[in-house]
Amino acid sequence: MSGIAVVNLRRLDLNLLVTLDVLLEEHNVTRAAERLSLSQPSVSVHLAKLRDVFGDPLLLPGPRGMRPTAKAQALREPLREALDALQRAVAPTKPFDPAAATQTWRIAATDYAESTIILPMLAGLRAVAPGTRLAIVEAAPPRLARQAELGDIDIGFHTSEGAPEGLRRRVLFAERYVLVGRAGHPKLKRRPSLAQFCKLEHVIVSPDGGGFVGVTDETLAKVGLARKVVLSVPHFLFMQSVLASTDLVGMLPARLVRGSHALRMVEPPVEVPGYEMAMLWHERVHRDPGHQWLREFIAASI
Repeated sequence: MSGIAVVNLRRLDLNLLVTLDVLLEEHNVTRAAERLSLSQPSVSVHLAKLRDVFGDPLLLPGPRGMRPTAKAQALREPLREALDALQRAVAPTKPFDPAAATQTWRIAATDYAESTIILPMLAGLRAVAPGTRLAIVEAAPPRLARQAELGDIDIGFHTSEGAPEGLRRRVLFAERYVLVGRAGHPKLKRRPSLAQFCKLEHVIVSPDGGGFVGVTDETLAKVGLARKVVLSVPHFLFMQSVLASTDLVGMLPARLVRGSHALRMVEPPVEVPGYEMAMLWHERVHRDPGHQWLREFIAASI
C-alpha cells in the first residue's frame, strides 16, 4: 500500500490536484476550464492524467454534466483540506498586529536584565499588546543556545563578550561601573582616592556563587593593589538592599542605580572595563513578524 502511494505522489503535480478539486465542484469540463483560466482541451488532458494516476474514471458522463465516482467522492473532502492547508502555508505572511496579538513570549534574563531591559518596556508592552503574555525565565548562559534552538525561549540577554555562538544578536547598550553606597554614606561624599577605595568594605555579585573576585579586582591586581571584599551575593537586587541599609559599598552597573533615592553613586578612582549588553535569538524566529516586532519594541524602549 505504501509503495503505491509513493508511486502516485511521484506522478502527481500540484496543477493536477487543483484541476481535480475544481472538477469535483463543477462536474463540468467547460466551467472548470473557465475557472482555471485554461483551455477545455488542457483540462481534458489533466483529467486523463488523473484517471491514469488514480486508476479510476473519477468523473463519468451524466444527464446533467459529469457524475463523480465513489473514488472521486472519497477524495473530495481530504483533497479540499490538503489544498486549503497548502494555501495557508504558502500565503504571504500577514503583518503583525500587536493590538490583536495573543502570543506568549518567553525571555531568559538575569535580575540585571530584568531591571534594565524588561522593566523599562513592560508598561508600554501592556499598553500596545494587551492580549500578549510574557514569561521571564532565569538565564542560564550555558543553556541559552540550546533553549533558543528548541523554542524554549524566544529571546535571551547576555553580555556581548562570552555570548553563546550560533545565535543572532543585537547590541542594546554599553554599560559602565560606578561606586555605590547608601545615600548619606560618610565615605562617599566625594570621589575617594585609590587608597581609600581599597580600604572600604565591598560587596560583590558572584553569579556562579561564592566568588570574591571580579573585574574590579582583576583591574586592581594589574597595578599591584587589592580591595577589601567582605560579602559575596548572587543577585544585584539583594546587593542594592545591602548597600542601602549598611555602610558597605559596591561596584554596580550605572543603569541599575540611576534614579535611586536610597543609593548614592560616585565615579570610582579606578577605570574598570564595562561591557555591552546584547539581545540574542535563534535563526528560526529571525523573520517571524511578531518576533521582529518584539525585538524592535525592546530596543526602542530602553
